[in-house]
Amino acid sequence: MDYRELWREENEAVRERYDLTIERIGQIIKEETTQEPYREYFCRTAQFIILMDQARLLVEKGVWMNQTLAELKEWNRKFYGDILPQNYEKSYGNPAYAVEKLGLDIGRLLSFLYAEIRGEIVFVQESRLTEMTILNELFIEIYNLFEEEAPEAQKVKDILYWFTSDYTDLTVTYRVRETYDPTLNFAKDIVLFSDFSDLRYLYAYGEYISEEDIKLASFLNSLSQETVDQMADTYTEGYRKGFQVMGRDLSKKRTVAVLYQLGFERMVRKAIKNFRAMGLEPILFRNAVWCVNRRPGRKRGFYGSSPNKQYEYDHRYDEGIYLKKAFTDRKLAVLKTAYETYKKEAADFGGPALIETFGEVGFQPVNKPECVALSEKQEKLTLAYANESAQIGNEYVPGHETSFTIIAFPRPEIGEDFSEIFQETIRINTLDYEIYKTIQQKLIDRLDRAEHVVITGKGDNHTNLKVMLHPLSNSDSQTNFENCVADVNIPLGEVFTSPVLKGTNGILQVSSVYIGDIQFQDLRLEFCDGMVKEYSCANFADPLQGKALIKQMILKNHDSLPMGEYAIGTNTTAYAMAQKFGIVDRLPILIVEKMGPHFAVGDTCYSWSEDSAVYNPDGKEVIARDNEVSALRKTDLVKAYFNCHTDITIPYRELSEIYGVTREGEKLPILAEGRFVVPGTELLNEAFEHI
Repeated sequence: MDYRELWREENEAVRERYDLTIERIGQIIKEETTQEPYREYFCRTAQFIILMDQARLLVEKGVWMNQTLAELKEWNRKFYGDILPQNYEKSYGNPAYAVEKLGLDIGRLLSFLYAEIRGEIVFVQESRLTEMTILNELFIEIYNLFEEEAPEAQKVKDILYWFTSDYTDLTVTYRVRETYDPTLNFAKDIVLFSDFSDLRYLYAYGEYISEEDIKLASFLNSLSQETVDQMADTYTEGYRKGFQVMGRDLSKKRTVAVLYQLGFERMVRKAIKNFRAMGLEPILFRNAVWCVNRRPGRKRGFYGSSPNKQYEYDHRYDEGIYLKKAFTDRKLAVLKTAYETYKKEAADFGGPALIETFGEVGFQPVNKPECVALSEKQEKLTLAYANESAQIGNEYVPGHETSFTIIAFPRPEIGEDFSEIFQETIRINTLDYEIYKTIQQKLIDRLDRAEHVVITGKGDNHTNLKVMLHPLSNSDSQTNFENCVADVNIPLGEVFTSPVLKGTNGILQVSSVYIGDIQFQDLRLEFCDGMVKEYSCANFADPLQGKALIKQMILKNHDSLPMGEYAIGTNTTAYAMAQKFGIVDRLPILIVEKMGPHFAVGDTCYSWSEDSAVYNPDGKEVIARDNEVSALRKTDLVKAYFNCHTDITIPYRELSEIYGVTREGEKLPILAEGRFVVPGTELLNEAFEHI
């Protein structure tokens, strides 16, 4: 059905209110009732809203996609031009500029308001007139405060607080609905019914469309149907295998979330067909638009290129404007009600299937004092909310009943070898499952003899870690390490465990690693009894800024996190590819984690489903599903989970050795000088010969 029909009744109910706001905002552009420096802000923002209304009329009349490619590009430039890097210094979306022009308190508040209003870009395309109306009304209410003379900042802040709080019934509830309701078909219709040879389809989303997005979509168009089918089949089969390996019943599920970056529509179309053949109806929802629904450094849904990563970084903690205990209490209450409303849809949900991308140049953020920051009290509130909201989510979508899969492909930004790298990525995504399963079992057999494992770096890498393992009461039926091949995490392969925290000590160091959009340089974490004790990086001249970045992006604002996972990656083919093209520092953690030993800080890989038995292909039960922190779920659920899991990998070239040590003190070599030395694993070393 036409997506506009879905909201016709709701839109008509607010039509008069909306029309009144547009009439009033049109007047604001011409008025001189506000003093400088505020008049310019309100005039420019009003002009943006009028631009949105002009676009809305084209969408509403059904003629938006009748425009030429050049015309659609021009609209996209108008939508996003203000925050593009070349214009950002003079944008009110830039808190530094807003503060410079409007003062610290008012500048922060109005920059936040401007960022929220920019959500109208996508509301236009989705025909969400209610969201546009309430934003326009908010803008007018704030504007009225500034007529004649500037108000106290607190009055502005109060309005923003009550707006955000009152409308959680709309914003939070809809976020729950769009996550689980397959009837919301806005993006699905674009994928299923567009002519991909006509790249105008990209402009139907409302997202920022870069030249690289266009190149990516064009490249997908150039691939044979056989190749596209192979990509999609690997992806969807990984999802199916995830349920199989975890011993979970896929037949009980009815939906799957397909998360992707624009440009992959041709692959997604085939994936939708595959999922439907499994009895699953795909859900395609957008990355969160409202501040109240966003999480710093994380995108979840479909999305286009970032118009400006610094802009996103600058607004990562905008919730600090309205965040307090009363707000989180209300948000949790609304969340609970929303899940109850959509409990059938939630129960049908099988989990997400993600298509990630890599290849973009590393982003080095600038920490601006003008940006909103969270107080210590607010940080604790966000952590408490994350924990309690996760509990609500797990009540309606039990973790032990769902699965997921993730696959990654390069973007054109990776360089002139893009096409060849893309083909190589397809190859590593489809390596032989059976071969790696057998080889990895050899590693596990040796590791299961060990009391602990020692990992040391070489050269400038000063890693020196002792990782404690769970004791096995019956080695014939129990194992510590999961034999992970190509199912939930594509590409294969790794063996991983949840370490015992007590006695897990030492230094983890890596020269370069991507965490989200951030490329960390010379990252160093020190563990004491499995908990992060000290940390640093070389991203900034000021070490305190480096520590702040780690706390934000890796520790997720916790004071410390446990080592939730220790693993050994076995995909030397991926490593050889990375070395051949010089892209080790451009690969996502999804691939990098298979290219050496890696460690995760945060929850274990089994969080919220520790009591569900997991078995390796050899029939042994993986008993290392808990650690001393996650075990607290039995007595104090709040202390058991952190709702984050961040992987950090040491590449083979930075390794001296990995070896196990038995209780009796016998040394069990695993890797030496970055090469596998366990009998039966020699095949893994062959890839190194092609570097």
